[in-house]
Parts: sequence; structure tokens; C-alpha cells
Amino acid sequence: MNRLTDNLDLIAEQIRQNFSTKDAAREKVLPLCREVIRYSSTTIRAVHRREFESAKELLQSARNLLAKAEQATTGYAELRHAGFFKDAQKEFAEASITLALVAGSKIPTPDELNIDFAAYLNGLGEAVGELRRYLLDSIRRDDLSQGEELLAAMDSIYNILVTMDFPDVITGGLRRTTDMVRGILERTRSDLTLVIRQKELEERLNSFEQG
Repeated sequence: MNRLTDNLDLIAEQIRQNFSTKDAAREKVLPLCREVIRYSSTTIRAVHRREFESAKELLQSARNLLAKAEQATTGYAELRHAGFFKDAQKEFAEASITLALVAGSKIPTPDELNIDFAAYLNGLGEAVGELRRYLLDSIRRDDLSQGEELLAAMDSIYNILVTMDFPDVITGGLRRTTDMVRGILERTRSDLTLVIRQKELEERLNSFEQG
């Protein structure tokens, strides 16, 4: 045996054990993250159906699963920075923020959601797309009661995101999300303004005919 490498087997075994336990943790975390994403997506669908109590229950399930996933990553920081874990956090943030805004509540903070800042900001941006969808559905139902308020929320979100001028490696690709939000905001403002103007015109015509 070469005296220069006689400890190599021991080193290899230590590494192997570390990788084995880390792989076991990953195999536990991965399905949990998939379930977080599934429950978050189902939460958003419930919001669009205006089933808010059901949305709250689904969101709580997502929160519980994310907490289990986080617990399973204890001691393995690499797993918390893995794409699947960040995606789960982002989708949970998106669902939480969408439900809060549509239900007329304040936006939850990253600390309240217990998620990473970058995942939170990207979830915040993704929520703008869901708000547009909700507004368009409301317009089709001839309901403009939340139009101005939700558009103002979308505007506020964009104004925050655009100030986060940091490298993508820090923000998790936030620049792309911000560009997407800008386009959605411009289209939604145009759509809502047009509908409001048409509504005002119809009301003036009706008033004129009745007068």
C-alpha cells in the first residue's frame, strides 16, 4: 500500500456517506416541493373561481408542505439553493400574494411566508399576471369594483421590482420577471382604461336619453 494514499479509502468513505445522506434528503425534499407547487397552483385556481375559503385551506397545505421541505434540508444548504426548492418558494409566494390582493388584504412579507427574498420578489412579479387574469375575468362579468385598486397594486409592484437593479445571480433572474410585469401592466392599464371610458360613455348616453 502506498503510504501517501493509505488514507484515501477513509476519505472516500466519508464523502460517500455525506453524499448518501444528502441524496436521501434530496429524495425527500423533491416530492414535497412538487406538492407545494401543485397546492399553490390549485390555490390560484380557487382564487379565480372566487372560492376564497377553499383557497385559504389549499394555501395552508402548501405552507405546511414547504415547512416540511425546509426542515428536510437542515444541514444541507445546497438543497435550499436548488432550483426545485426556489421554484416551490416562488410559487407559494405567488399564490399567497395573489390571494391576499384579490381578497383585499395586505401583501404578506417574506418573513411571514418564511421564504428567500429572491423567490419572494419573483413570486411577487408572477402574481401580477394572475391579477391581470382576474381583472379580465371581472371585466367580462361587467364587474369593475376592484379594477382601480388592483391596477394600483400592480403598478406598486412594478415600481418596487424595477428598483431591484442587482445581478441575476442575486435576484434569481428578476430582470426577466420585471420586464414581463411591465408589459402586463401596460396592457392591463390600456384594457381597463378603455372599458371605463366605454362605461362612462354608456352612462352619459343613457342619462341623455332619459333626460
